[in-house]
Amino acid sequence: MKLYNFFRSGTSHRLRIALNLKGISPEYIAVDLRKEAPLLPEFKAVNPQGLVPALVLDDEQVLIQSPAIIEWLEERYPSPALLPASPEARAHVRALAAIVGCDIHPINNRRILETLRLQFGCDTEAINAWCGTWIAAGFDALEALLAADTARAPGVCYGQTPTIADVYLIPQVESARRFKVDLSRWPLISAIDAALAEHPAFVQASPFKQPDAS
Repeated sequence: MKLYNFFRSGTSHRLRIALNLKGISPEYIAVDLRKEAPLLPEFKAVNPQGLVPALVLDDEQVLIQSPAIIEWLEERYPSPALLPASPEARAHVRALAAIVGCDIHPINNRRILETLRLQFGCDTEAINAWCGTWIAAGFDALEALLAADTARAPGVCYGQTPTIADVYLIPQVESARRFKVDLSRWPLISAIDAALAEHPAFVQASPFKQPDAS
């Protein structure tokens, strides 16, 4: 397999975590978003959207969109499971992930922020405030849901082991730090982040551990 990604991309980060949890190590191919590399014809031939991540399988099929790739991984490599057994529990875990994947990340991603900068003249302070608004809204909801789940282990979002909820959450916590969001108001999220900072799959997926990190 070949993994096209960018070290600081949240969607790339979450996919790296999922791959590590599944014990899969594809060839790493860096796509530097800072240099408009995704707009180059070579990468658009891989993914017409020009977005990372993209996973090229051994038979040359190309998978795009991190939610779809992570679900494919769960179906193709079911152990260790990143989703719980019951349909209701799966729906809950998917909902936790979707708060990040649908409600926080899409309006804080690079394309949106570049539009705010270039078309609306937003400076760094305004960008951080924009991102902080939506991160806070999502994290407030996540914190409440985590507090309501008294059966979960304190170091994960659900159950006793990492699920796709954690796969989505940790990159968003890293993004929150980058945008100067004070995480102290979410002690349960902070506890999960601290616990998973010791987990090898999460450590190895860190943006700062990637070959294109700078």
